[in-house]
Amino acid sequence: MSNRTPISEVTLVGFPGTPEYLDSSISAIMFLVYIISLVANGSVILLVIFSVHLHQPMYLIIANLSASDLLFDTVTLPKIIGKYWFGAAQMPFRACLFQMFCVHCFGTVDSFLLLLMAVDRYVAICHPLRYAAIIDIRKIVLACGLCWVVLAPSTIIVITARISQIVLCDRDKINTLFCTHTAISALSCTDVSSLRVVAFTSALVVLLACLALIIISYILIIREISSTHSENWGKAFYTCTTHLLVISLYYVPRIFVYIVTNTPLLKIQSEINVLLLCLYSFVPHLASPIIYFLRTKEITETLRNVLRKKVRSFPPLNY
Repeated sequence: MSNRTPISEVTLVGFPGTPEYLDSSISAIMFLVYIISLVANGSVILLVIFSVHLHQPMYLIIANLSASDLLFDTVTLPKIIGKYWFGAAQMPFRACLFQMFCVHCFGTVDSFLLLLMAVDRYVAICHPLRYAAIIDIRKIVLACGLCWVVLAPSTIIVITARISQIVLCDRDKINTLFCTHTAISALSCTDVSSLRVVAFTSALVVLLACLALIIISYILIIREISSTHSENWGKAFYTCTTHLLVISLYYVPRIFVYIVTNTPLLKIQSEINVLLLCLYSFVPHLASPIIYFLRTKEITETLRNVLRKKVRSFPPLNY
């Protein structure tokens, strides 16, 4: 240990084993992914902010979810694009720590927001007469603020502080697309198995606890829908399937990757692991706003009205 010099810079490997001639194609795909995410999630956020009739609890939660996804992509994708486009694979270790904190923090924000969305739908469908008394804009703003400022950072800030103190010797390659706790701890010279266990347990508890409460709430919702004879049961079921589709995009791949990467008997190749990480990190961020546009009537109509106004504002062409 005395002959080793701790490093202050790490190198992103990206997709391990990919030949150099694919760099331009990968960077172009990642750039397209970021542009789609920017446009789709940004549109949802702007529509909810500037459309008064969308100032409702459910749409406020959706806007926060889009903001979290957009920030996640902004923290990760530009560096990936720069690595493949310009060969800028190096980054300071402190920047890597900051990226790791943001990655895990925004992922946790998504979990809490999806739980909040499930609670909102449960109250709206199972207790419609009490909905306005239980849930309003002020309470949702407070709940979202707690997710952003207290709940999500508290789950990762201690782990980030501890991992910032590890010594990185000889190895400086992050064998994935962005800095994560697992990727950074793999560079340590010392035994960090206890820290890995704490981080994995913390992530899994948050993930599974939120998922368990979401499942319970939707079981109660489905039971309420199946037992009611109201004319609005079809709309309620349609709304629930939309939310369940978004929830599945976020949770199913993530839980699979967590289990596979932390189970010795289920080890997979690093190339496949990085591909799975890419899919569960970025695909939900692209798909969820598109799902909301296609399956949420109020958001779709608001977007159509905005586009019509923009088209009408253009001056007529003179031939």
